[in-house]
Amino acid sequence: MIGAMLLAAMPAATPPADVAARARQCAGKDGWSDPAPPVRIFGNVYDIGTCGITVLLIAGPHGHIVIDAATAEAVPSIVGNIRRLGFRPQDVKLLLMSHSHIDHAGGLAALRRATGAKLLASAAAREVIERGRFAGDDPQRDILSPVDRVPVAGVLTDGQPVTLGPIRLTAHLTPGHSPDGMSWSWRSCAGKICRTVVFADSLSAVSSDAYRFRDHPAYVARLRATIAKVAALSCDIVLTPHPAASDMAERLAGDKPLVDPNGCRAYAAAATRRLDKRLIDEAR
Repeated sequence: MIGAMLLAAMPAATPPADVAARARQCAGKDGWSDPAPPVRIFGNVYDIGTCGITVLLIAGPHGHIVIDAATAEAVPSIVGNIRRLGFRPQDVKLLLMSHSHIDHAGGLAALRRATGAKLLASAAAREVIERGRFAGDDPQRDILSPVDRVPVAGVLTDGQPVTLGPIRLTAHLTPGHSPDGMSWSWRSCAGKICRTVVFADSLSAVSSDAYRFRDHPAYVARLRATIAKVAALSCDIVLTPHPAASDMAERLAGDKPLVDPNGCRAYAAAATRRLDKRLIDEAR
């Protein structure tokens, strides 16, 4: 029944959601603000973001949810993609986020103005998004650009469900890449086929040039705990804020499997290898 209700929320035809069209337009491009046509990922889940940044739209009969907003410069193309799919921007009711860095949260204020949607965020993200207070322990603090401030309508905790009609997402606090990182999981259906989708936040150990992860063992331990948490999630389809991090273009094109029950574990394992290499390099 839920699958049928979600499909009823879709336009009768969505020819713009074309993987080939996105591949052509994004050939040689992966910029945060490079416009890209929308693409359907599975069922009621679309990527309406840019060539280099994932912005998800989850469509439902009682309104839609958007996760992340890329940059402020990207918002006109994001709003255009919503319309291109046959949806109305004002039917986006909730805005969610992965983390507060400008490449994912920079467009939240403009997208809220364009849709009227309510933003829900973690307490840690609220400090940045609403009050402009960058976390003191963010490894990228010294190189972060400010994001436009956005009022937060509700604060989310770990494991909290977020519902909009038949859409039900679960919030997962996943700090590490950023202290306010959050991942999301939910079930989406295409006809009678249902899959567990995970939008797993970035897990990479990125920092300013002066920052050494080896000097912050507690932060490294938190990142490792988050990596293990993502690896343990039930996960048929893994999606990531940077599409290249989970080979989204290749998977949507059919060159790699879109559905992979090992996807979250593989994503986490790759993050562990990169973190281990970073720590070894810092010791040299």
